[in-house]
Amino acid sequence: MSPGMARRALIIAIDGPSGAGKGTVARAIATRLRYRYVDSGAMYRAVAWKARKAGLDLDDAAAVANLTERMTIDVSHGVRVNEEDITSAVRTGEMDRAAAVVATHPAVRAVLVRRQREYGADGGLVMEGRDIGTVVFPDADVKLYLDASPDERARRRARDPKHEVSRNAADVESVAEALAARDRSDRTRAASPLVRAPDAIYIDTTHAAVDDVVRQVLRLVDARTSAAEPAPR
Repeated sequence: MSPGMARRALIIAIDGPSGAGKGTVARAIATRLRYRYVDSGAMYRAVAWKARKAGLDLDDAAAVANLTERMTIDVSHGVRVNEEDITSAVRTGEMDRAAAVVATHPAVRAVLVRRQREYGADGGLVMEGRDIGTVVFPDADVKLYLDASPDERARRRARDPKHEVSRNAADVESVAEALAARDRSDRTRAASPLVRAPDAIYIDTTHAAVDDVVRQVLRLVDARTSAAEPAPR
């Protein structure tokens, strides 16, 4: 690459189930590359929260989609809906379940996918979720699928200070049951189910240190960027 020539800003898509480490890795990658980080799942949580507050039936797809179209969602720093900070309010078991319901509605997904693509208009984006590499950015420069064993995912979620659960063994068991239910919902829904994109790199994070995963991803990014650079004349 010639001196002074900026590297092309990439789109990095990270998918996988809850507790696989998507958020931790995605934030670290975005920080290292100075890219924008977007948690697409937070957008569905925001819709669920607003629909609950508005007294809507979450199963009423048309009503929830109409609400989604009219509301503003900002996930740049925490989660804000119509300028109200709801960062903590959406990190509850109730919102986990509510978000899973609204995520099954194709009309809701259509609105949010359109907004998610706007984030990547100029590249320089790390987005994590469940359909980023398959639906939102099927042509993403780097696609990853992070996974971990069910037990490890439950332990991580139970220890996560962003979520309102305590840390005893009974809670870990209940978290594991909740994650299993969410997995079934995500993988069997008709609209954009959770699947690994055929060209996504699979990373099992069960026994992997976060720093090791981040280094692995950065090597993939470097390789992709180098491959995209024009050959010297």
